[in-house]
Amino acid sequence: METNENNVKPVEQEEEGLDIMAIIHRLWDGRKTIFICLGIFVALGLVAAITMKRSYTVKTVMVPQLNSRQNSSLGSLAALMGVDLGVQASTADLSPLVYPEIVNSVPYRLELMHTPLHFTKCDYPISLFDYILNGYNKPSVFSYITKYTIGLPGLIINYIRGPQPEIEYNVSNDTVEGGNPAPRPIIVTVNEQQMIDAFGRVVSLDVNKKEGYITLIVNGFEPIQTAELALKAQQLLQDEVTRHRIEKSEKELEYIQARFEEVKKENDLYQEMLATITDRSQSLTNTRDRIERDRIQAKYMVSNAIFNELAKQLEQAKMQVKRDTPAYAIIQPVTIPMKPSNSRAKTLIVWTFFGFIVGCGIVLVKGYIPKMKAMFKANADAA
Repeated sequence: METNENNVKPVEQEEEGLDIMAIIHRLWDGRKTIFICLGIFVALGLVAAITMKRSYTVKTVMVPQLNSRQNSSLGSLAALMGVDLGVQASTADLSPLVYPEIVNSVPYRLELMHTPLHFTKCDYPISLFDYILNGYNKPSVFSYITKYTIGLPGLIINYIRGPQPEIEYNVSNDTVEGGNPAPRPIIVTVNEQQMIDAFGRVVSLDVNKKEGYITLIVNGFEPIQTAELALKAQQLLQDEVTRHRIEKSEKELEYIQARFEEVKKENDLYQEMLATITDRSQSLTNTRDRIERDRIQAKYMVSNAIFNELAKQLEQAKMQVKRDTPAYAIIQPVTIPMKPSNSRAKTLIVWTFFGFIVGCGIVLVKGYIPKMKAMFKANADAA
């Protein structure tokens, strides 16, 4: 038994070695095909590298300082790290896990695409939307080739569908309680919707749950334009988060401020009336004047007490707004990129490697075709 096992193992090893050597020999015999594929893909890689549009990337790293009340910062930081401590966070909190949804929202992208930026092809600031719509950003030759080869089915489908009609929406002047205008849906044009769909490749946000920081990534066509867009994206994200966090405290501040102004006017009126009746009662000893003076004085004391209390609440509300306003530690600020993020050499290497893989695949498949035909023929004869 041991002798047979020893005899089987060398045979298996020899067969495995023969298989590997057979593959190598097959690749060597088909080297002409591999070189032809390699040459074709090297030529395509050269075209892609030469005609490639330069792109630039800016990254900025921020750490949100969650300092809300009632120990909610502890719960928010734990949520950022993926841990649930069971802490009830206040309604003013906004978890950093929601920040990517803000970046992907339609209002955020509309604001960014209509922000004026500086381009070298324009003498004045122009928005990214107008820059692309007016044809300043012309696609490369390879993009045209890809569009009318790989993307040809999509072009045919869009041609059959026809142009998408613009949405017409009759805006009314309806108001809700309090005189505020009624809420209306956001109107987006066809061109804006196309850019909104493609904006995910322009601005993205990565939340590091373990370390507790966020990274804003912005891609653009030019160094200065990319840096300006990143700065605007960073500021807009901070403004949106701040607006969500202080919305409740700001409403409370507005209510207390309005009530404070009403009580102040009433208190000033009672104070003036009290001064008038006091001056008049100094020369008169009429009981009715004294009763009226005491009545006005009592109203003034109540109004003054309410006024003083509202003044304290007003200062507390102002402090609460500042307390709820989030702070951000900018670990990596926005800087103008010096080098493009895409490399022509890497593009050529990728195309060359892909050509080598395709060539080897063609040679190996051609080698197995006769075996597959023989196997099918044998199965047919056996049947």
